Amino acid sequence: MKILYSHRLQSHDGQGVHLESLVAALRSAGHEVLVVGPPGYAEAGLGTESQVIARVRRLLPGFAAELAELAYTIPGYRRLRRAAREFSPDVLYERANLFYLAGALLAGRLGLPFLLEVNSPLAQERTAFGNLRLRRLAGWAERFVWRRADRVLPVTEVLAGIVAAAGVERERIVVVPNGINLASFPPAPPAQAERTTIVLGFIGFVREWHGLDAVLRAMAERQMGPRIVLQVAGEGPARLGLERIAAELGISEHVHFTGLISREAVPKLLAGFDIALQPAAVAYASPLKVFEYMAAGRAIVAPDQPNIREVLTHERTALLFTPGDAAALWAAVMRLASNPELRDRLGASARMEAISRDFTWAGNARRVAEIAEQVRCRVTSNVQQANSAGRHPLERPPT
Repeated sequence: MKILYSHRLQSHDGQGVHLESLVAALRSAGHEVLVVGPPGYAEAGLGTESQVIARVRRLLPGFAAELAELAYTIPGYRRLRRAAREFSPDVLYERANLFYLAGALLAGRLGLPFLLEVNSPLAQERTAFGNLRLRRLAGWAERFVWRRADRVLPVTEVLAGIVAAAGVERERIVVVPNGINLASFPPAPPAQAERTTIVLGFIGFVREWHGLDAVLRAMAERQMGPRIVLQVAGEGPARLGLERIAAELGISEHVHFTGLISREAVPKLLAGFDIALQPAAVAYASPLKVFEYMAAGRAIVAPDQPNIREVLTHERTALLFTPGDAAALWAAVMRLASNPELRDRLGASARMEAISRDFTWAGNARRVAEIAEQVRCRVTSNVQQANSAGRHPLERPPT
């Protein structure tokens, strides 16, 4: 199958990992994939975005920057249309981005099956975290693209509910969560009962809402138990604040920040964690780190909320705590820190869960290809029926 992959990413962060991992898996499965995105994406480094785009964001007022995002649909559409003419794809797959209408418009014009990957309700997310100015326009643009897709592929059931509430028929929504390359993560060795230091680990882009500040304060308040060090792997806007908190609490020697690490270094890094942390998560997300923790066979501590329960089960594959309850989080950490057998059991069960439910990029590629083939057959059938009935080929048949 020939898949035209459209995106508007600017940075090589978790989003880039998802994009590149899925594309690689599709190609490994024998599909031809042509990726079309902003030229600046190729020049952005790990955890960074194009310098040109970053400069534009700084210089333009908020509403003007958002209008510029919408205006990018025009060159994006032209680039995508040119690629479609040269590549002759069977399906158009797009990673949804706010104010970006190119894929929806081109798929409609060419009659291409249109699959839309949705990782978050971006209008809602940017209103909450990004000071979105043109909220009504953003909401309209997001709903327009969702409703034009033949299949919407949200990463969680929680997000699927949000998409359905926006007017997308439930039968056109298929959940495809994040994944991992299982071969990169060898089985974990047994926990060592005699360890004198327990490594509590976190990996990912470091933001304030991750709740690591509460973890630091809990570390400072504990009175007894094994020696625990917190290792934070990643970079982000919250790092300086966390370093300042650790210094103020007098626990800097127990907190290590590695900075950015390469994707290739992730499995080895996680193998050194005794306990893997997901201190907080937005309600609709499919956190990539959780799948990596599972593949690495780590004992996981995560919030007890619906999107996390789609993947993890309390006492079987993780210890889950009431979201926002720092005392409960730390109680779970201390329980694991003093119980190597429990760490082993939870870690092994988490890895087996990832294997049995095929939380892999290869599995996601297979699912996407199957969905694309189903849609392609349906679109072809609809065109034939439309021609027979005298309707426009792109008009949806009566349901």
